[in-house]
Amino acid sequence: MTSHRAGLDWRRLLAAVVGALLVADALYLMAHRAFNFGVTLPLAIGAALLLLAVKWHAVHRRLSTSQALRRLWRAGWIAAVAWLCSVAVFFGVLARANPGSVGQEPRALLVLGSGAPGGKASPVLAARLDLALVQAAKYPTIPVAVSGGVGFGETLSEGRVMGDYLRARGLDAARIVQEEESDSTQDNLRLSLPLLLQRGVSAQDPIQLVTSDFHTLRAQRIARRAGYTQVTAAGAPTPLYVRYNAWLREYFAFISGFVLREY
Repeated sequence: MTSHRAGLDWRRLLAAVVGALLVADALYLMAHRAFNFGVTLPLAIGAALLLLAVKWHAVHRRLSTSQALRRLWRAGWIAAVAWLCSVAVFFGVLARANPGSVGQEPRALLVLGSGAPGGKASPVLAARLDLALVQAAKYPTIPVAVSGGVGFGETLSEGRVMGDYLRARGLDAARIVQEEESDSTQDNLRLSLPLLLQRGVSAQDPIQLVTSDFHTLRAQRIARRAGYTQVTAAGAPTPLYVRYNAWLREYFAFISGFVLREY
């Protein structure tokens, strides 16, 4: 009986610690205006674990009254572990993925938006834009398209914020093409194409996507499905403090992409 009680207490402590860490991580990111599924899901899981820790004895008293409930409880934990394993495998794939792809010299850069709370580029978006400046210097004659609409909690379009960011750091304004209506990667690609066509660049020309390292695989898949036949990608490093939340969001985005046949 003592050993069983110690085991229960150990699991309760683990639930409390993990729950507190997940909640703290989510609240920290929300305080920095990061609000997406990769943040809210850990918040919900963390809150549930904290509640479980608080109600630990009551939960187990209830489980002791029903064999069916105990079976359901075990099945739920098995499913949770299986899901965590799938997330770990996906994270491993992202960690080993090449953040860029090699192809012909591009005829245009297309920088994909990623949040501009308060009219300023988020750290993730700033990393993409800094990489875009590097690539623009490498290919000094090609247009640089920036794409993104007004997201949740934003006051300016991401396209405008991105254009301002690049101009403020010395990129020739004549090279910048701004798309300001899109709210997804598919829209980035679809709505930017007519603007690129005005610059003499078609979907059949070599085009380099500039995005985050975790996003290059999915972005290229979507681009090919959208008719971009010679697309490559350059991936900017994701800031560590938000990296795993971004990867978690990408996990679900990959799944939804398959379900919705985006690639």
